[in-house]
Amino acid sequence: MKLLVAIDPSPVSGTVVNEVASRPWPSGTLACVLHVIDFAQLPNGPDVTQAVQQSADLFVKAEAAKLDNAGLRTTTSVFKGHPRLAIAEYAKEWRADLVVVGSHGASGLARFLLGSVAQETLRRSPCSVEIVRRAAQESATISTKMKILLAIDGSESSMVAVRSVAGRPWPSGSQIRLISVVPLIAPLGETIPIGPVYYPPSEVLEELQREARNRAEEAVARAHQTLSKAGIRPVKAESMPIGDARAVILDEAKSWGADLIVVGSHGYLGIDRLMLGSVSEAVAMHAHCSVEVIREPRLTASKESS
Repeated sequence: MKLLVAIDPSPVSGTVVNEVASRPWPSGTLACVLHVIDFAQLPNGPDVTQAVQQSADLFVKAEAAKLDNAGLRTTTSVFKGHPRLAIAEYAKEWRADLVVVGSHGASGLARFLLGSVAQETLRRSPCSVEIVRRAAQESATISTKMKILLAIDGSESSMVAVRSVAGRPWPSGSQIRLISVVPLIAPLGETIPIGPVYYPPSEVLEELQREARNRAEEAVARAHQTLSKAGIRPVKAESMPIGDARAVILDEAKSWGADLIVVGSHGYLGIDRLMLGSVSEAVAMHAHCSVEVIREPRLTASKESS
């Protein structure tokens, strides 16, 4: 596994490195500690450039040493560019399997004006991305066990996430909880109040709702089977929740005290993301804990070439 750990001099990056160091990873994992320098934002002059480069080299090597001590093979890199774009660019060049980046917690106007490095990395990276938040590391200082909420919907992208979780080691005693949200089927006239108002018969709505529940139950059953084959005993949700997947997953993670949410990415781009919304991105940006969005690089590469 190739693990790209993106850091900067902020306290958030210390959380990222500590989180990576505290968790088990597949045998042979190589971690690259990356720091991006935006020289365009620095004063001109060779002395400044050299000093910043030397400081960055020392910084990434010091952080990589912490991962070395945790048993990971490491390398380091100082990359030139804007962090919002450069992390994903480097992930593509280095052929990373997973990018781990911290969230500075900017919201509202601050995110709009400054942009979010984590959000752009998530959108642009060709591989899986984990956004680490401080809450996860604070709980890890109490116990090495993890509470992992695995959100699925029966799609192939969510099964990629299930297989990723099944194929990796987790701290001993960790709990993996499955959740599949049943979408609420509402009359068309209630959700789109324009044009002719059409109310499907109640029996049609009931049948659609039953089908949605059946799909959610089948998704949980498939995921349970895959995890069980890998020796993992997942915890099923007490009930099959109904509602907007984004809100339900966030609420469930917070009430259960999850350390990590894992969700697949459907890979919606452009107008599709605008119209349909991205469950994975909404969860990643608003969760109280760390979130890992799983992508299959092979599928991403095929989309780019088509």
